Amino acid sequence: MNVFSIFGDPVSHSRSPLMHNCVFKTLNIDACYTRTHLTEGAQLRNTFFAKALSGANVTVPHKEAAYAQCDEVRGIAKTIQAVNTLVLEEGKLIGYNTDADGFMSAIGSFGDIHTALIIGAGGTARALSIALSHGGITPTILNRSRGRLEYFECEGFECFDWEEFIARPYDLIINTTSAGLSDNELPLPRPILMELLSQTKGAIDVIYGKETPFLREVKVSALPYKDGSDMLLEQGVLANHLFFHGAYPIDQIRSAMKHSFTL
Repeated sequence: MNVFSIFGDPVSHSRSPLMHNCVFKTLNIDACYTRTHLTEGAQLRNTFFAKALSGANVTVPHKEAAYAQCDEVRGIAKTIQAVNTLVLEEGKLIGYNTDADGFMSAIGSFGDIHTALIIGAGGTARALSIALSHGGITPTILNRSRGRLEYFECEGFECFDWEEFIARPYDLIINTTSAGLSDNELPLPRPILMELLSQTKGAIDVIYGKETPFLREVKVSALPYKDGSDMLLEQGVLANHLFFHGAYPIDQIRSAMKHSFTL
C-alpha cells in the first residue's frame, strides 16, 4: 500500500485526507492518506522517510522548508522557492508547487482582474504572486514587517509593511496568512482593512471551511468573496495526479475529489 500524508502546524483541520482517500476509494487505488502534525520544518525530510511515504502535501508554515529539503524541485516551484507537493521517485524527494495553478483556476469567477493585494509573505504568498504575475495580473505584497519581503522585492514586486502602507484601489484582496484559522484575528489592522474594502472589487481567503474574521468583514462590505475551497480542490487534483506520475486521468481525480466536499 502507498501511504501519503500532509505536513503542517496546525494540521488537524485539513480536508486533504478526506479528499485524497475519496479518490483512492473511487478509483480503487491501494493507498491511504494521513495527517502529520510537524512543528519543526527542518524535520520534514527525516519524517517523510521515517514514515515510508510515497508522497505528501505541505501546508503552513513549512512550504519553504520543504523546498530546501528536496533532492530536486520541478516546474514553477523553482521560481517560487516553496513546495506544497512531495513525490518519492527512485528514492529521491521531488518537490512541486500546485498552489499556483490551483489558485488561478479558483479566481476565474471574479472576472477581469488587473491588480491584486496579497496579505502575507509566506510560501503561499510566493506561489500566488508568481501565478498572478504570469497571468498578467500585477501583485502588491503587504506584510506585518519587512523581514520576509526580500524574495518579493527581488522578483520586482511592490512591497509594503503595515507602517508604510497607504490603501488604494485593488481588483482583488487575498489573505494568505493564518489569521482566523484557529483564532479570531484579522490579517492586518482593522482601520487599514476597512479602507481597503471601501476601494476593492472582491476578496479571497486561502483558509477554507470556515468564515474567517477577514471574510466576515468582506461580507459586511457586500463584496464578492470566496474562501479557499476552490483553490484547495484544484491544487489537490494536481497533487494527486503527481502522486501516481499521471497514471490516472485528471478528470476522474477531479470528479472523485469534488465528491469529497459533499461528505
